[in-house]
Amino acid sequence: MQARSALFDLYGDHLRPRGGRAPVAALVRLLAPLDIAAPAVRTAVSRMVRQGWLVPVRLVDGPGYQLTVRAVRRLDEAAARIYRTEQPSWDGTFDLLVLEPPGRRADLARISATLTYLGYGSLGATTWVAPRPADEVGPLLAEAGVVYERFAATHAAGTAGASALVRRAWDLANLARAYEGFTADQTDALTRPAPVATAPDPDEAAYAARFRLVHAWRTFLFRDPQLPPALLPARWPGTAAAELFDAHAARLRPAADRFVDRCLG
Repeated sequence: MQARSALFDLYGDHLRPRGGRAPVAALVRLLAPLDIAAPAVRTAVSRMVRQGWLVPVRLVDGPGYQLTVRAVRRLDEAAARIYRTEQPSWDGTFDLLVLEPPGRRADLARISATLTYLGYGSLGATTWVAPRPADEVGPLLAEAGVVYERFAATHAAGTAGASALVRRAWDLANLARAYEGFTADQTDALTRPAPVATAPDPDEAAYAARFRLVHAWRTFLFRDPQLPPALLPARWPGTAAAELFDAHAARLRPAADRFVDRCLG
Protein backbone atom coordinates (compact mmCIF):
# COMPACT_ATOMS: atom_id res chain seq x y z
CA MET A 1 0.00 0.00 0.00
CA GLN A 2 1.49 3.34 -1.05
CA ALA A 3 1.68 6.14 1.50
CA ARG A 4 -0.09 8.72 -0.66
CA SER A 5 -3.00 6.40 -1.41
CA ALA A 6 -3.22 5.43 2.26
CA LEU A 7 -3.36 9.11 3.25
CA PHE A 8 -6.31 9.68 0.94
CA ASP A 9 -8.06 6.73 2.59
CA LEU A 10 -7.16 7.97 6.07
CA TYR A 11 -8.40 11.50 5.48
CA GLY A 12 -11.50 10.38 3.61
CA ASP A 13 -12.63 7.62 5.93
CA HIS A 14 -11.47 8.81 9.35
CA LEU A 15 -10.25 12.42 9.43
CA ARG A 16 -12.88 14.07 7.23
CA PRO A 17 -15.62 13.42 9.84
CA ARG A 18 -13.24 14.75 12.52
CA GLY A 19 -12.60 18.13 10.93
CA GLY A 20 -10.26 17.06 8.11
CA ARG A 21 -7.05 17.88 9.99
CA ALA A 22 -4.45 16.06 12.06
CA PRO A 23 -0.96 16.60 13.50
CA VAL A 24 1.93 15.03 11.62
CA ALA A 25 2.68 12.77 14.60
CA ALA A 26 -0.87 11.40 14.51
CA LEU A 27 -0.62 10.72 10.76
CA VAL A 28 2.51 8.69 11.41
CA ARG A 29 0.84 6.76 14.25
CA LEU A 30 -2.25 6.05 12.16
CA LEU A 31 -0.32 4.64 9.20
CA ALA A 32 2.13 2.58 11.26
CA PRO A 33 -0.30 -0.40 11.55
CA LEU A 34 -0.29 -0.50 7.73
CA ASP A 35 3.52 -0.92 7.74
CA ILE A 36 4.05 2.57 6.30
CA ALA A 37 7.15 4.20 7.79
CA ALA A 38 7.33 7.79 9.01
CA PRO A 39 9.64 9.05 6.19
CA ALA A 40 7.20 7.73 3.58
CA VAL A 41 4.32 9.49 5.33
CA ARG A 42 6.14 12.83 5.39
CA THR A 43 7.17 12.51 1.75
CA ALA A 44 3.60 11.72 0.71
CA VAL A 45 2.23 14.65 2.75
CA SER A 46 4.66 17.05 1.04
CA ARG A 47 3.59 15.76 -2.34
CA MET A 48 -0.10 16.20 -1.50
CA VAL A 49 0.59 19.79 -0.41
CA ARG A 50 2.26 20.53 -3.76
CA GLN A 51 -0.71 18.99 -5.59
CA GLY A 52 -3.25 21.12 -3.70
CA TRP A 53 -4.85 18.39 -1.56
CA LEU A 54 -3.48 19.48 1.84
CA VAL A 55 -2.42 22.74 3.50
CA PRO A 56 -0.15 23.12 6.55
CA VAL A 57 -1.85 24.24 9.78
CA ARG A 58 -0.67 24.90 13.32
CA LEU A 59 -2.56 22.68 15.79
CA VAL A 60 -2.48 22.41 19.57
CA ASP A 61 -0.42 19.22 19.29
CA GLY A 62 2.04 20.75 16.82
CA PRO A 63 2.30 21.16 13.05
CA GLY A 64 -0.33 19.37 11.03
CA TYR A 65 -2.16 19.29 7.71
CA GLN A 66 -5.72 20.06 6.71
CA LEU A 67 -7.75 19.14 3.64
CA THR A 68 -8.25 21.82 1.01
CA VAL A 69 -11.73 22.66 -0.30
CA ARG A 70 -10.90 20.75 -3.46
CA ALA A 71 -9.89 17.69 -1.44
CA VAL A 72 -13.03 17.82 0.70
CA ARG A 73 -15.19 17.87 -2.42
CA ARG A 74 -13.36 14.93 -4.01
CA LEU A 75 -13.36 12.85 -0.82
CA ASP A 76 -17.05 13.49 -0.17
CA GLU A 77 -17.84 12.36 -3.72
CA ALA A 78 -15.72 9.26 -3.21
CA ALA A 79 -17.39 8.47 0.12
CA ALA A 80 -20.84 8.67 -1.48
CA ARG A 81 -19.73 6.08 -4.02
CA ILE A 82 -17.87 3.86 -1.55
CA TYR A 83 -20.85 3.64 0.80
CA ARG A 84 -23.44 4.07 -1.98
CA THR A 85 -25.36 6.72 -0.06
CA GLU A 86 -27.00 7.82 -3.30
CA GLN A 87 -28.67 5.29 -5.59
CA PRO A 88 -30.25 7.38 -8.36
CA SER A 89 -32.79 5.69 -10.58
CA TRP A 90 -32.14 5.40 -14.31
CA ASP A 91 -34.57 6.87 -16.82
CA GLY A 92 -33.08 5.11 -19.85
CA THR A 93 -30.99 8.13 -20.87
CA PHE A 94 -27.22 8.18 -21.35
CA ASP A 95 -24.93 11.19 -21.09
CA LEU A 96 -22.98 11.17 -24.37
CA LEU A 97 -19.79 13.22 -24.85
CA VAL A 98 -18.03 13.81 -28.17
CA LEU A 99 -14.67 15.53 -27.67
CA GLU A 100 -12.29 17.28 -29.98
CA PRO A 101 -8.99 15.62 -28.99
CA PRO A 102 -6.54 17.89 -27.14
CA GLY A 103 -3.24 18.59 -28.78
CA ARG A 104 -1.05 16.79 -26.24
CA ARG A 105 -1.26 13.06 -25.60
CA ALA A 106 -0.64 13.64 -21.90
CA ASP A 107 -3.74 15.86 -21.71
CA LEU A 108 -5.84 13.18 -23.39
CA ALA A 109 -4.57 10.54 -20.95
CA ARG A 110 -5.36 12.76 -17.97
CA ILE A 111 -8.87 13.56 -19.23
CA SER A 112 -9.52 9.90 -20.02
CA ALA A 113 -8.49 8.86 -16.50
CA THR A 114 -10.77 11.47 -14.91
CA LEU A 115 -13.74 10.56 -17.11
CA THR A 116 -13.25 6.91 -16.18
CA TYR A 117 -13.22 7.84 -12.50
CA LEU A 118 -16.45 9.80 -12.99
CA GLY A 119 -18.15 6.69 -14.41
CA TYR A 120 -17.79 7.23 -18.15
CA GLY A 121 -17.01 4.43 -20.59
CA SER A 122 -15.23 4.88 -23.89
CA LEU A 123 -16.86 4.13 -27.26
CA GLY A 124 -13.76 5.43 -29.04
CA ALA A 125 -10.85 7.77 -28.51
CA THR A 126 -13.13 10.83 -28.28
CA THR A 127 -16.61 9.43 -27.51
CA TRP A 128 -17.67 8.75 -23.94
CA VAL A 129 -20.92 7.57 -22.39
CA ALA A 130 -22.33 7.31 -18.85
CA PRO A 131 -25.68 6.23 -17.41
CA ARG A 132 -26.01 9.63 -15.73
CA PRO A 133 -24.35 13.04 -16.20
CA ALA A 134 -21.54 14.09 -13.88
CA ASP A 135 -21.53 17.76 -12.90
CA GLU A 136 -17.72 17.85 -12.90
CA VAL A 137 -17.43 17.15 -16.64
CA GLY A 138 -18.10 20.70 -17.84
CA PRO A 139 -15.52 22.42 -15.60
CA LEU A 140 -13.01 19.61 -16.23
CA LEU A 141 -13.14 19.96 -20.01
CA ALA A 142 -13.29 23.76 -19.87
CA GLU A 143 -10.18 23.89 -17.69
CA ALA A 144 -8.39 21.59 -20.12
CA GLY A 145 -9.47 23.76 -23.07
CA VAL A 146 -11.24 20.83 -24.74
CA VAL A 147 -14.08 21.59 -27.14
CA TYR A 148 -16.91 19.08 -26.84
CA GLU A 149 -20.53 18.35 -27.62
CA ARG A 150 -22.90 16.80 -25.09
CA PHE A 151 -26.08 14.86 -25.74
CA ALA A 152 -28.81 13.19 -23.71
CA ALA A 153 -29.17 9.94 -25.65
CA THR A 154 -31.52 6.96 -25.59
CA HIS A 155 -30.92 3.75 -27.50
CA ALA A 156 -33.38 3.13 -30.33
CA ALA A 157 -33.43 -0.60 -29.52
CA GLY A 158 -34.42 -0.02 -25.90
CA THR A 159 -32.88 -1.89 -22.96
CA ALA A 160 -31.47 -4.68 -25.15
CA GLY A 161 -29.60 -2.19 -27.29
CA ALA A 162 -28.50 -0.23 -24.23
CA SER A 163 -27.08 -3.41 -22.67
CA ALA A 164 -25.09 -4.10 -25.83
CA LEU A 165 -23.78 -0.54 -25.76
CA VAL A 166 -22.70 -1.02 -22.15
CA ARG A 167 -20.70 -4.13 -23.07
CA ARG A 168 -18.84 -2.06 -25.67
CA ALA A 169 -18.08 0.80 -23.31
CA TRP A 170 -17.05 -1.25 -20.25
CA ASP A 171 -15.31 -4.59 -19.79
CA LEU A 172 -17.93 -6.11 -17.52
CA ALA A 173 -16.41 -9.60 -17.67
CA ASN A 174 -13.11 -8.33 -16.27
CA LEU A 175 -14.94 -6.23 -13.66
CA ALA A 176 -16.95 -9.29 -12.58
CA ARG A 177 -13.75 -11.29 -12.10
CA ALA A 178 -12.31 -8.44 -10.01
CA TYR A 179 -15.37 -8.49 -7.75
CA GLU A 180 -15.14 -12.26 -7.38
CA GLY A 181 -11.46 -11.90 -6.45
CA PHE A 182 -12.29 -9.20 -3.92
CA THR A 183 -14.91 -11.38 -2.26
CA ALA A 184 -12.57 -14.38 -2.06
CA ASP A 185 -9.57 -12.39 -0.83
CA GLN A 186 -11.46 -10.40 1.78
CA THR A 187 -13.38 -13.41 3.07
CA ASP A 188 -10.04 -15.10 3.70
CA ALA A 189 -8.39 -12.01 5.20
CA LEU A 190 -11.29 -11.13 7.49
CA THR A 191 -11.72 -14.64 8.88
CA ARG A 192 -8.01 -15.30 9.41
CA PRO A 193 -6.92 -14.27 12.94
CA ALA A 194 -4.26 -11.55 13.03
CA PRO A 195 -0.84 -12.54 14.43
CA VAL A 196 -0.64 -11.41 18.04
CA ALA A 197 2.92 -10.14 17.58
CA THR A 198 1.89 -7.66 14.89
CA ALA A 199 -1.40 -6.51 16.43
CA PRO A 200 -1.47 -6.89 20.23
CA ASP A 201 -4.23 -4.29 20.52
CA PRO A 202 -7.68 -5.55 19.36
CA ASP A 203 -8.72 -2.04 18.37
CA GLU A 204 -5.57 -1.60 16.31
CA ALA A 205 -6.15 -4.97 14.65
CA ALA A 206 -9.73 -4.00 13.76
CA TYR A 207 -8.55 -0.63 12.45
CA ALA A 208 -5.90 -2.24 10.23
CA ALA A 209 -8.34 -4.87 8.92
CA ARG A 210 -10.97 -2.26 8.13
CA PHE A 211 -8.42 0.07 6.55
CA ARG A 212 -7.26 -2.69 4.18
CA LEU A 213 -10.87 -3.59 3.40
CA VAL A 214 -11.77 0.00 2.48
CA HIS A 215 -8.52 0.40 0.54
CA ALA A 216 -9.30 -2.68 -1.56
CA TRP A 217 -12.91 -1.58 -2.11
CA ARG A 218 -11.82 1.92 -3.08
CA THR A 219 -10.05 0.58 -6.19
CA PHE A 220 -13.47 -0.07 -7.71
CA LEU A 221 -14.06 3.71 -7.82
CA PHE A 222 -11.73 3.72 -10.82
CA ARG A 223 -13.28 0.67 -12.47
CA ASP A 224 -16.99 0.41 -11.73
CA PRO A 225 -19.32 2.96 -13.41
CA GLN A 226 -22.10 1.93 -10.98
CA LEU A 227 -24.48 0.96 -13.73
CA PRO A 228 -28.18 0.63 -12.96
CA PRO A 229 -29.37 -2.97 -12.34
CA ALA A 230 -31.25 -2.98 -15.66
CA LEU A 231 -27.92 -2.81 -17.52
CA LEU A 232 -26.03 -5.41 -15.48
CA PRO A 233 -25.85 -9.16 -16.13
CA ALA A 234 -27.92 -11.49 -13.97
CA ARG A 235 -26.34 -12.60 -10.67
CA TRP A 236 -23.87 -9.71 -10.81
CA PRO A 237 -20.93 -10.52 -8.43
CA GLY A 238 -20.61 -6.89 -7.45
CA THR A 239 -23.78 -7.29 -5.38
CA ALA A 240 -22.28 -10.00 -3.16
CA ALA A 241 -19.04 -8.04 -2.90
CA ALA A 242 -20.93 -4.93 -1.75
CA GLU A 243 -22.85 -6.92 0.87
CA LEU A 244 -19.60 -8.34 2.25
CA PHE A 245 -18.01 -4.90 2.34
CA ASP A 246 -20.98 -3.29 4.07
CA ALA A 247 -21.23 -5.99 6.74
CA HIS A 248 -17.56 -6.02 7.72
CA ALA A 249 -17.01 -2.26 7.41
CA ALA A 250 -19.87 -1.74 9.87
CA ARG A 251 -18.71 -4.54 12.19
CA LEU A 252 -15.15 -3.19 12.46
CA ARG A 253 -16.09 0.48 12.66
CA PRO A 254 -16.51 0.95 16.46
CA ALA A 255 -13.12 -0.58 17.33
CA ALA A 256 -11.42 1.27 14.47
CA ASP A 257 -12.92 4.56 15.70
CA ARG A 258 -11.59 3.94 19.18
CA PHE A 259 -8.07 3.44 17.82
CA VAL A 260 -8.28 6.59 15.68
CA ASP A 261 -9.51 8.67 18.62
CA ARG A 262 -6.64 7.43 20.79
CA CYS A 263 -4.07 8.30 18.12
CA LEU A 264 -5.55 11.78 17.79
CA GLY A 265 -5.25 12.25 21.53
